[in-house]
Amino acid sequence: MSRRKNKNLHVVRDSEEQTGRFGRQIVTELDSEEISQEEVEHQARRCRKKSRTKAWPAAVTLLAAAAGIFLFIHLQTYTDILVSDTYGGAGTGGGTYVQFADGMLKYSRDGISYLNQKSEEQWNQPYQIKNPFVEANEVCAAVYDKGGNDIFVFKKDGVKGEIHTALPIQKMAVSKQGIVCVILKDESAPKIICYDTAGNILVEHKTSLEGTGCPMDVSISPDGEVMQVVYLHTQGGKIVSKIGYYNFGEEGKDRIDRQVVSKEYEGTVLAEGFFLSQNMSAAIGDNLIVIYKGKEAPKETIAIKVEKKIKSVFHNERYIGMILKNDGKSGYELRLYNASGKQVLSEEFLGEYSHVKICGSQVIMYDGKKCSIFMRSGIKRFEGEMDHQILEIFPVAGVNKYIVMNTDGMEHIRLVK
Repeated sequence: MSRRKNKNLHVVRDSEEQTGRFGRQIVTELDSEEISQEEVEHQARRCRKKSRTKAWPAAVTLLAAAAGIFLFIHLQTYTDILVSDTYGGAGTGGGTYVQFADGMLKYSRDGISYLNQKSEEQWNQPYQIKNPFVEANEVCAAVYDKGGNDIFVFKKDGVKGEIHTALPIQKMAVSKQGIVCVILKDESAPKIICYDTAGNILVEHKTSLEGTGCPMDVSISPDGEVMQVVYLHTQGGKIVSKIGYYNFGEEGKDRIDRQVVSKEYEGTVLAEGFFLSQNMSAAIGDNLIVIYKGKEAPKETIAIKVEKKIKSVFHNERYIGMILKNDGKSGYELRLYNASGKQVLSEEFLGEYSHVKICGSQVIMYDGKKCSIFMRSGIKRFEGEMDHQILEIFPVAGVNKYIVMNTDGMEHIRLVK
């Protein structure tokens, strides 16, 4: 088969090919006259340097152009959207949606399913749960019946296990391996139990209001080896919060109840704890952020006082975010800390947003049809309204591209002016 010659195409020869041409010129000169080895090497070095010098201006020009395009795209606020694709399918109808893996979960009282980026159902697990809540990380997720007794654990490819508890579930956390830790309501004092995906009890931890205090939250490290529990109790008429870490590996083998860390905090109500990564974890109170570092027996690295009232908290593996109520004026402050506790973002905004999440370096806030997106750099990427009520939104590969699940189905959109 003959090939058509495309006059709009030309071959760009790189510096190595140019250097090769100069090398062949040297060989030709060697054939015509006698030159010492040192002179040959010197001439070759000059040719290579000359080739690189010629390539630099073009490279600098290309880099400058690329930087200009990047800044033009990323240093402005977009106010509208362009819908590139719309998908109905399994994504339509009632239910709650949450981002998971590279798609999203749809769950309700009747069951849970996983949808890909074209709103195609990949699997479906029916159940009967009165009050479903979902906890998820990058690899594993679980749905539980708050106040009930049922838990379903799953990964991207489907359900991995079903767990039935003897006592009502108050809170739950799940590791990347599918190990589940739950706080169970008991008449005397809550219990904390860890299960594997088959429903086998791995750890049972008894609490007491007089001793440990009341467990407010539980979390587990990505590898399922370290558990963090946030407690609250009164001591001498004062409110005292406590953070405990329990190691189920070698480090905790010879410790009482496998507890490797215990630290108290007076005058604050710590109500939420989580792992950012295997080595970083944190707890949040009504006026305090405490960050811990370490895998086997975590140590406190910084405690940050928060003067404003905390409305909501969110995080990923790199950042801890807060929405704070402004004092003496309307509006809120969006504040980000990195995993070391350094404040890296503070931006004020107006309006109420019932959903706030962080994806990579983007903070996405939405409520009804309206949406705002802030970048870690402080740039407001988007402020505007969608055509339908937003149920879930997250960025995907490409410039200003997002997937939005709304009341009309799934849409692939691009932010525009």
